[in-house]
Amino acid sequence: LDANLPAKLINGGIAGLIGVTCVFPIDLAKTRLQNQQNGQRMYTSMSDCLIKTIRSEGYFGMYRGAAVNLTLVTPEKAIKLAANDFFRHHLSKDGKKLTLLREMLAGCGAGTCQVIVTTPMEMLKIQLQDAGRIAAQKKLMAAQAQLSSSSAAGAAEPVVEARTTATQITRELLRSKGIAGLYKGLGATLLRDVPFSIVYFPLFANLNKLGQKDPNVKAPFYVSFLSGCVAGSTAAVAVNPCDVIKTRLQSLQRGVNEDTYSGILDCTKKIWQKEGPMAFLKGAYCRALVIAPLFGIAQVVYFIGIAEFLLDILPKHRA
Repeated sequence: LDANLPAKLINGGIAGLIGVTCVFPIDLAKTRLQNQQNGQRMYTSMSDCLIKTIRSEGYFGMYRGAAVNLTLVTPEKAIKLAANDFFRHHLSKDGKKLTLLREMLAGCGAGTCQVIVTTPMEMLKIQLQDAGRIAAQKKLMAAQAQLSSSSAAGAAEPVVEARTTATQITRELLRSKGIAGLYKGLGATLLRDVPFSIVYFPLFANLNKLGQKDPNVKAPFYVSFLSGCVAGSTAAVAVNPCDVIKTRLQSLQRGVNEDTYSGILDCTKKIWQKEGPMAFLKGAYCRALVIAPLFGIAQVVYFIGIAEFLLDILPKHRA
């Protein structure tokens, strides 16, 4: 390996923290757009969602659930990037250049490993991100009921959103369903993350090679950044149908008259029948906008090798 494992873990963590901070509001819009069903649409687009979120919940409303991501994205991204390097290293032990199939196998291994952290992280994040949409929907329904009421005595009571925290949700899930509660949607997460990694890592590696003048010298950082952006957005759009299914399955709260689902097949069938095939592309451009800079930044952090630098100078400083 071209860097030791602790360095790769630190690099992955730093990349995740920087990326999440930059693109989290777009991710929130993606979750809300994917969760809204026909007949109860609160938002028409990403920009409409963000504008309405700021108006009703304030600027920091766009960062609901960010604390969960910032806490868990470090191990998640670290595992993903380090696992891919680990599998690539062991699949190329014979000294030969990695074939496309072996690159895809390495990506498959990385995607499988990361769901250990990704599933509970996404589970908690989705509840917090979507809470504002459900509260806004209830307020709208209450306002409509009040307008249609014939007398003041029949007016609907104003809806007050009861804000919950990730800790409260975690405690309730562990109390009622045990550890399995935090891993609801595990199958759908695997269905999304494994194909994503199979597409992303080989595509990034081959795009990055185009910018290498010498196979033994790293490509310029801007090549790594652009390669990460292109590979990330391509893989994100490719697996978006799986992401829609995962988001729906992991949502514990539903809006008014919204469907519930018993599993992957039931969810797929109901979305197809009631919302049409285009529903599987909901939030696709948001997801591309999230993933592109996220993985571009990740690859630049890897390129710079911040962790290697720190691990190199600390022993010298102590001495």
